[in-house]
Amino acid sequence: MAAKGTTTVSVVLPARNEAATVGEIVTAIRRDLMEAVPLVDELVVIDSRSTDDTASRAASAGAAVHAQDEILPALKPLDGKGEALWKSLAVTSGDLLVFVDADLRSFTTTFVTGLLGPLLTDPGVAYVKGCYDRPLHGQRAGGGRVTELVARPLLNLHWPRLAGFVQPLAGEYAGRRTALERVPFVTGYGVELGLLVDLLELAGLDALAQVDLGRRVHSHQSTEALGGMSAQILHTAWARLERQSKIVSLDPPSPRLSQFRRTPGGHAPTTRDVSVPERPPMLTVDGYAGNSGRTLR
Repeated sequence: MAAKGTTTVSVVLPARNEAATVGEIVTAIRRDLMEAVPLVDELVVIDSRSTDDTASRAASAGAAVHAQDEILPALKPLDGKGEALWKSLAVTSGDLLVFVDADLRSFTTTFVTGLLGPLLTDPGVAYVKGCYDRPLHGQRAGGGRVTELVARPLLNLHWPRLAGFVQPLAGEYAGRRTALERVPFVTGYGVELGLLVDLLELAGLDALAQVDLGRRVHSHQSTEALGGMSAQILHTAWARLERQSKIVSLDPPSPRLSQFRRTPGGHAPTTRDVSVPERPPMLTVDGYAGNSGRTLR
């Protein structure tokens, strides 16, 4: 609280069909960090087209809930977690934003205070990633399969200055508004990798930090779902490699991903679009109330 001073803090939970966990997370943050001590000024849930009771449970627990598609309604709605995160900039006012996934189990508010620490104590830090153990099937750190198989090799190959991030795809991170409003947001699952790469280019490595948050428990995706996430991350990296003139593309990457399921009649293919639309830096969007006169740090 002494480090906070006059700095304002917004905590954002992007949520789609997380009725089982979102209320507990909101309750903990409000109890520990708004009522016990006034560290968090704003607690917002962005409801990403949930079909369950996510919105009502979040509101009952004390969050301000915004429907994703009702934010900046003049824009054509897009899908994905990154869309919810990007739009949260338009309905929050905090100098610092903390993003927390809404599917966490055994949540503790040290996730929020841990991420805020570097931002409140070091004015040179613009962005903080969380890292942690991710248990899977009884193993202490068996989770994070897309990180180890896709994201980490990509970063080591093309952005080796980011190789020190333990969990580059972590869903818990925080940043200064003055940084986040100046970079594009991938609307799908490539948003975390995109933010790391773009903020490295914008602010430099010394402005990036990470904090060990201990242990993260959440629901795990199927291998098929992880394949779709991996494809979006590859598309996100490809776009940045082109943008930064690290590669010359002779043919555009296909936006389609074919996967196969065993059926009584054999292997049945399913094909879906895994392209990753991007939203531009929020400062460039008409109707955004951010103060463009503020400097990055």
